[in-house]
Amino acid sequence: MAVPKRRLSSSKRNMRRANHDKVTAPSIVPCPNCSAPMVPHRVCPSCGHYKGRAVLKTKSDT
Repeated sequence: MAVPKRRLSSSKRNMRRANHDKVTAPSIVPCPNCSAPMVPHRVCPSCGHYKGRAVLKTKSDT
């Protein structure tokens, strides 16, 4: 059975464990309707469109 020959330092141990909790920034794409920045596969927060149709009513609609 494989057994470590030397004890791993706490720094090396923490560096190995740190890779599992990395947070990546969400990708931002321009909205095809209004060109405002939005997260893909979500309703645009500024115009309320998703997949070419109005899903949410915005303040400019009323």
